[in-house]
Amino acid sequence: MTSTTPVTSGSLADLAQFSLDRAKALGATAAEVEISTSLGQDVTVRLGEVETIEHNRDKGLGITVYIGQKRGNASTTDLSREAIERTVKAALAIAKYTAADEFAGLADVDRLARPPFTDFGLYYPWKLPVEAAIELGKRMEAAAFAVDKRINNSEGASVSTYESDFIYANSAGFIGGYPTTRHSASCTMIATSKQGMQRDYWYAMARDQQNLESAEAIGRRAGERTVARLDAKKIASCEVPVLFEATVAPGLIGSFVGAVSGSALYRKASFLQDSIGQTIFSPLVTMREDPGILGGLASGPFDGEGVTTVARDVVKDGVVQGYFLGSYSARKLGMQSTGNAGGNHNLIVAPGELDFAGLLKKMQRGLVVTELMGQGVNNVTGDYSRGAAGFWVEGGEIAYPVEEITIAGNMKQMFKDIIAVGNDELALGSKRVGSILLERMAIAGE
Repeated sequence: MTSTTPVTSGSLADLAQFSLDRAKALGATAAEVEISTSLGQDVTVRLGEVETIEHNRDKGLGITVYIGQKRGNASTTDLSREAIERTVKAALAIAKYTAADEFAGLADVDRLARPPFTDFGLYYPWKLPVEAAIELGKRMEAAAFAVDKRINNSEGASVSTYESDFIYANSAGFIGGYPTTRHSASCTMIATSKQGMQRDYWYAMARDQQNLESAEAIGRRAGERTVARLDAKKIASCEVPVLFEATVAPGLIGSFVGAVSGSALYRKASFLQDSIGQTIFSPLVTMREDPGILGGLASGPFDGEGVTTVARDVVKDGVVQGYFLGSYSARKLGMQSTGNAGGNHNLIVAPGELDFAGLLKKMQRGLVVTELMGQGVNNVTGDYSRGAAGFWVEGGEIAYPVEEITIAGNMKQMFKDIIAVGNDELALGSKRVGSILLERMAIAGE
């Protein structure tokens, strides 16, 4: 039986070095390994009573070995040295039977990050007793119920704490890692009127629990959003301005990231092929990647291959400045890694001057989207069609809630049709952007 004692960074580094040594001794010409451990707690309260209490503790090792330019990968959740030896042998066995790939290999040595690594303030453990988490959940729910008597049910209020540690190392001499934390609180409520039921939610997430909204604020926002959706109407099909609320606007940016990421580009499965230097967005849009934000949810001194991360403009005045590439995709494209193996870092769309109310005034008449359903985005053509719900706007103010509609367009045109970006951004993930106002989209309704 393996020990459940938490593995420290020091012992992770020792195991990583052992893995690389065994790989070299058994015939690998190069190797890379990542080892991680994590623990977390999730408590959910529903209708004032405890519904679930979950504790998790995970660990794992993944190793990639190279025999020349043949590559093999294997993983294990057993961090004993005997299990690691078996895993290394399994990866080597796979490598022996794979075809050579001229683009395979470790990241270029001159691109690897060098210690000492900057501390970006990513580790704030929250020793939250279960009883205290239950109390926070009850306070969230109570604040939501207090908003309106039509709120008569709940899907629960949850409080989660999570911390992890990892080490990445390769046979080119790189070894590095750091601990991180991520804490969250959420509340989902149900309200009922004569026309039926509606649900909505609110949540908060941060590295440091002191940066979370209060339980009362989260519950109140969840309650207000739920009540606002009552008595939703259908609307006739039309073409009008559409405002993507800050809760859903990151999805538009995510579609851009996917289209200018290495795997889509080298497979020629992107609607933004060869877009560097091209005006893809409205001139109002400037997008910057900053991996060094203190406490950022996507901050880090190096990427998943040990390549140094750097702050850079990705879009400047609507013009694409760069892609998101790891070493393999960069080689396939005849370019260099951008330090994005594992995904984008903090991607920030420069805010405009208008808050949400100001964006409504600018729009005057149209649709606010607060929820999207389905996965109707074609990464090859850019065609966009998704189910939506939100609010109809008349005279620059919200008139009534809307449901059972579909919004459609093409991402290329949608990006160029951005006429405003709000200053109401939410720091809840790897992409930070305020509400986005598009000049026009097709809406399929009644």
